[in-house]
Amino acid sequence: MSLDTAPSTLPVFVLLNDIIFPGSQVTISVPRSYAPFLSRIVKHEEMQPPVVAAVPVLNPSPNLLLQDANLCEWGCAARITRFVRPTPLSPNVCIVTLAGVTRIRLEAPHPPSSKLHSLPPHPVHYHAIPSNKLITDPAAEAFRSAAVRLVDHLDAETRGKRGKAGGTSVEWKRLKTIIEEAEPDRTPWIADILMAVLTVIPWQDRIQMLSTSAPAARLQLATSLLSKQASIAEVSQKINSAVDETLTKQQKEYYLRQQLQAIQRELAELNRVGKGSPKPSGVPGKQKPDGGEADVGSNEFDEDGDEADYLAEIKSKIEIMMPGKDQSLEILKDSTFLTRAREQLDSDHFGLDNIKRRLIEHLAVIRLKALRQAEADELTAKEASRKAGASSPLQNVREDPRPLKGELSNVSQRQSTSELSPQHQKKGVRVKGPILLLVGPPGCGKTSIASSLAKALGRPFHRISLGGVRDEAEIRGHRRTYVASGPGAIITAMAKVQRPDPVLLLDEIDKVGHASYQGDPASALLEVLDPEQNISFKDHYMNIPFDLGQVIFIATANSLDTISEPLLDRCEIIRLSGYTYDEKIHIARKFLLPKQLDANGLTSDRLTITDDAYLHIASYYTREAGVRSLERAIGSLARWKAVEWSTSSDENVSTEKTKPKDSVEVYNPVVDVDDLEAILGVPKWDPEEKEREEKKGLVYGLVVSGHGEGGVLPVESVMTNGSGKLQLTGSLGDVIRESGEIALSWVKAHAYMLGITTSLAQDPLKEPHPIDIHLHLPSGAVKKDGPSAGVAYVCAFVSLLTGLTVPKYVAMTGETTLRGRVTAVGGIKEKVLGAHREGIRKVILPRSNKRDVEHDIPAEVMAKMEFVYVSRVEEALEAAFGPGVFHPGQKSILMESRL
Repeated sequence: MSLDTAPSTLPVFVLLNDIIFPGSQVTISVPRSYAPFLSRIVKHEEMQPPVVAAVPVLNPSPNLLLQDANLCEWGCAARITRFVRPTPLSPNVCIVTLAGVTRIRLEAPHPPSSKLHSLPPHPVHYHAIPSNKLITDPAAEAFRSAAVRLVDHLDAETRGKRGKAGGTSVEWKRLKTIIEEAEPDRTPWIADILMAVLTVIPWQDRIQMLSTSAPAARLQLATSLLSKQASIAEVSQKINSAVDETLTKQQKEYYLRQQLQAIQRELAELNRVGKGSPKPSGVPGKQKPDGGEADVGSNEFDEDGDEADYLAEIKSKIEIMMPGKDQSLEILKDSTFLTRAREQLDSDHFGLDNIKRRLIEHLAVIRLKALRQAEADELTAKEASRKAGASSPLQNVREDPRPLKGELSNVSQRQSTSELSPQHQKKGVRVKGPILLLVGPPGCGKTSIASSLAKALGRPFHRISLGGVRDEAEIRGHRRTYVASGPGAIITAMAKVQRPDPVLLLDEIDKVGHASYQGDPASALLEVLDPEQNISFKDHYMNIPFDLGQVIFIATANSLDTISEPLLDRCEIIRLSGYTYDEKIHIARKFLLPKQLDANGLTSDRLTITDDAYLHIASYYTREAGVRSLERAIGSLARWKAVEWSTSSDENVSTEKTKPKDSVEVYNPVVDVDDLEAILGVPKWDPEEKEREEKKGLVYGLVVSGHGEGGVLPVESVMTNGSGKLQLTGSLGDVIRESGEIALSWVKAHAYMLGITTSLAQDPLKEPHPIDIHLHLPSGAVKKDGPSAGVAYVCAFVSLLTGLTVPKYVAMTGETTLRGRVTAVGGIKEKVLGAHREGIRKVILPRSNKRDVEHDIPAEVMAKMEFVYVSRVEEALEAAFGPGVFHPGQKSILMESRL
């Protein structure tokens, strides 16, 4: 294309992510919206290929929109050599191939962004092409050298990605031949070609190359850019080579660390070469162990540099833990310590009197040990001072202060020991005693109790979650020879609190993984929780003994079934059986409601919940042992009232100007029982389920649900024609099924005494006609098991076979034996409280559980209920059906039985 015949106006074709140079060719895909404008341009120039002004942008981006493009001032006149319209296979794009001809410059002002999609015509300025004869041989040789250097590095990088087995690729070999054989006057054209095909060169450098029209200046700029990129490629290749020397398939995770170390070594080499002189005396540097300055480029500890830095950071945190500066000793010396501790526990928790009493005992023991040890330390210090004053100060002075021969290694060893474990210099307050293990259902305050204990002691509190821990190294730490190693949870917690005497909560200890190929985490906890062993706990990462004797460990669990016996042996079990309804009401009123008011932006005068509403929520919406669901329900009430208050206040402001004051709606902050269903929805438990009935074969037993809540469960039985079989339904386990078989066997053996049969030889299920008994426990979707239903089974069978009924206000629990003994059962507190909530007035319990009732049941509950303690089945029948129901003279027949 001759500049004399070139058009002065060209359609502007914006290149969002490409640059075209004179002599190069590029194929791009453009949106379908370009198609009509490109078609018009192609049709207009039917005799020769149409020419457009291909202009790149200054702000390239994969998601750049055309209206956001910032056009470059320079571009390239390019012929459209190929144009493919949208096809059914690619209906949204069209293909355009452009061949660069010459540099152009857009005249100001540039076309507006809103019209760029239509390829608007715009005046352009063509620069006359100067003669290439001005290119000197040294300039051309420097360009060829820089270009070949960069091409070699790119060829090596390509071969490294494809595999080191192959040789030089054909494309790079051809390009290298073209560069080496190019005449000096052809080198500017070669420079444009390289800028077009080498995408590793930064975008702005390529824009600068396009904006340079003079061949000599363009060749000099290309030489500079190619040399810079070749140097970058050399450093990158050197770093990758250093990494590849030690990289294996098992060290993929180690790759980034190796690369960082290689970069640091390269930077250190550059700094040392650049300075070329020793460091001034005032500049601090990395110190060697002997006091000298370490060589910056030294390879020592390069492989474990990150581990050493991390270990040094942990070491510096642990060094702060000086027992000589015991921050909690002053708190323990205070005469009001126990009083303030009780106040702290009472302010954080309501109820839980037994747990609080045990915690106060624990704190009292810690205080007495601390005071006694402080007195012993003071006497020891006075004795040492007296001996030091009695001896001559000149006896221990040597003329040469340096250590004698043979002492140097001992001095270094003592210094190292003192730096690594300063906690061994002086004994702290040892907490030798049982580890408290709080066992109870979720939401009963186990974690908050440990936090309150830490507040009372003035010590930091840290929680370690053990749920799902399967690797022993998570407790003991990983050895530093492993990839991504680190200290265990215990040392990490100690480094965070930076105190030798924190309160550490081992949460969910019952969910620790069992022994596997990764070790046994439960066994690792044995050393942590044993007071005789944890004074020298050794973490694999630290690899030095660490004293945990001053740490107060508190563990929590929901169940004891999955905890190993050796671990239980080191713990004192404290059970949290849940809260009564009265306690829940107090907790909700004192703790939960203020918390939710603050969380939802309300004040105390904008939300008031009645006690009846609290009781209704706890009974029929959140029947649980703890208070988590109760707190969520109160939060729902608070949010409902927040919306109601905001709506009411906004409406009142807008209507009080148009309506009289008497007609303005008044906001009601009180939530009563009648409001709950509209806010919380339908109750999860039916309030009418308390409506019990007296019926033959129906009695009421006491149960404890899986979430720790006690309740009353009906035991239903019917008899049908059959062959004397017993059928048990209701998702029953093996133990509770065996209880039913034992109960039926006892009833058969004593059927004559109970008046069921007329002779000792008769079978009540086969005479006068054969029958089957079907016994069912409702709520079949809930699995039931446990040895506590024997008494209820016996009473149900007797009621079914005799026709007598048990009053509906009587409930019972207890296990029976074939000899008729009633044995003790568990969960007495939960069962009695559940019976009290259900309106039961008389409870039949095993005599062995009398102490549990007297110890655990609140006085207000005992005053409203009658407790009957039995040791034999006959006593249970008399308590259930009434005295004198069965023939009293037949009791001797039982005593003269086959025993």
